[in-house]
Amino acid sequence: MATQETVFRKESPMFFETIRSEGLAHLSYIIGQEGSAAVIDPRRDCDIYIEIARRNGAEITHIFETHRNEDYVIGSSQLAAQTGARIYHGSRMDFGYGNDVHTGDEFNIGNLVLRVLETPGHTYESISIAVIDTAFGASPVAVFTGDALFIGDVGRTDFFPDKRLETAELLYESIFRTLLPLGDHVLLYPAHGSGSVCGSGMAEREFSTLGYERLYNPVLQLDRKAFVQKKATEQHYIAPYFKKMEQHNQQGAPVLQALPSPRPCTADNFARAIDLNDLQILDTRSPEAIAGACISGSITIPQDMVPAFAGWFLSYDRPIGLIVNHYEQVQPTVRDLIRLGYDNIPVYLHQEMHAWETSGRLYDRIPAVHIEALKQMIATQERFTLLDVRSREEFAAGHLPNALNVYVGELPDNLDRIPRDIPVVTFCGSGKRAIIAAAILKNNGFDQVSDCLGSMLACKASGCSVET
Repeated sequence: MATQETVFRKESPMFFETIRSEGLAHLSYIIGQEGSAAVIDPRRDCDIYIEIARRNGAEITHIFETHRNEDYVIGSSQLAAQTGARIYHGSRMDFGYGNDVHTGDEFNIGNLVLRVLETPGHTYESISIAVIDTAFGASPVAVFTGDALFIGDVGRTDFFPDKRLETAELLYESIFRTLLPLGDHVLLYPAHGSGSVCGSGMAEREFSTLGYERLYNPVLQLDRKAFVQKKATEQHYIAPYFKKMEQHNQQGAPVLQALPSPRPCTADNFARAIDLNDLQILDTRSPEAIAGACISGSITIPQDMVPAFAGWFLSYDRPIGLIVNHYEQVQPTVRDLIRLGYDNIPVYLHQEMHAWETSGRLYDRIPAVHIEALKQMIATQERFTLLDVRSREEFAAGHLPNALNVYVGELPDNLDRIPRDIPVVTFCGSGKRAIIAAAILKNNGFDQVSDCLGSMLACKASGCSVET
């Protein structure tokens, strides 16, 4: 008997893995048994799913999209092109690819049954997928909830502004009438974790059950009326690139033959590309590096902030040239960009800014302001604008006296709120969003711009006076 069990486990093991895409706080999943596997909400650079499947002796046969995503390019078409797997998504949207599914549709992966549940609210076509292990029972053991139910929060319902009450009602029904009745024991696997733009207040952990969320998720403690009112009146930021993501994810994103591989450029060739090809420069170096030297006109976004903010400021109509701290950051940055639909990344500056400096070309800089200097400027009532580019919620939780709050993503549309005749010091949580904002101001003709390195973290460490 022991020998038979050992053989069975080698031939038909069930495997399951969570794939995290940092920066986007995106969670995707692969689950398989007996030579077949399903992927839920794949990212566009999808080789990782194929590697996991092959490692487990399986073929990817099913791809499920829980909804049309707004914040990244879904990798379904890419993965299907590489594996031949079939794509499935909700029926309440006219997709240009894949196959519609409805509540009750079931798909077999070995002993596992994946059962479709329609859970509209975040979007109309949203679905969840319950997992049943038929070797042990007929009740679900887990559920993939997409953006309907998160760990510590629920999905946003503001993508249809004229139907806020309707979508909020739909989400309530989906959670309380469809998901929670699956059982308190059911494991919860959402499509996003803490830091996602698709919700707020999500827990840092990536494990929970429906029962735990029913008891402790703050939003689930509200009665129906309060739930709907909260969701219908929430204010979330809507990035301009969401429209591009919606287009790709409804019609099908272009299939890449390979990841873009930018070629190294000398300073001469990089400058020529700027002039002749209308190259937009993405400088992903640190705020400290930008304080020393940067190319005039660069869009400066620290490397770990690229997934969250590139889509706010980069054009889809112009090629992108990269400036990085070191060569090893080129491909990670490319991956971040293609997840947002930026495929035209032909070059990077070889030897980074040092090459530009030694070529004798002009360079700009964005001076840094120490927190103690900033405190002194405030104390002496120096005439300047302290521009706090954090979110509304962050600003309300605590800010420096007389600060002007404009969210960094909305800064280009609010430049008229900022005086041009006095210095501007940009400020955020750590200095990284502040350097993005400072570069935007410089690129729009503000010539007295600096940023506060460390910003609120430095402020807390040095004992600033904070207002609420």
